Amino acid sequence: QVQLVESGGGLVQAGGSLRLSCAASGRTFSNYVMGWFRQAPGKERELVGRISRTGVSTSYADSVKGRFTISRDNAKNTVYLQMNSLKPEDTAVYSCAASSRVVTVSAREYDYWGQGTQVTVSA
Repeated sequence: QVQLVESGGGLVQAGGSLRLSCAASGRTFSNYVMGWFRQAPGKERELVGRISRTGVSTSYADSVKGRFTISRDNAKNTVYLQMNSLKPEDTAVYSCAASSRVVTVSAREYDYWGQGTQVTVSA
């Protein structure tokens, strides 16, 4: 089992920044690909981005490329999502998730989930 707890959400004006954190406990953190997902009301869950086990490789949704950055600190068992130039359309509940699989492009491939943190961007 892996337990994930997100923090850092809140209300921010458009153009602002937030950094989300996801602290993991349980099994060896570095064994897992970590993903950040978001879900806005009435919309499907979206993979925002993911980071490889070592942190060397990252990938992002087109909607956040150039604005969001994922990083991880395996010594601290924590993954981060730095969000810059926020837009109202970024408003959603953001969740981190851990995957032990080779393919990690959709939610069904992630085994463990945090409870989510609300991010609200005002115009």
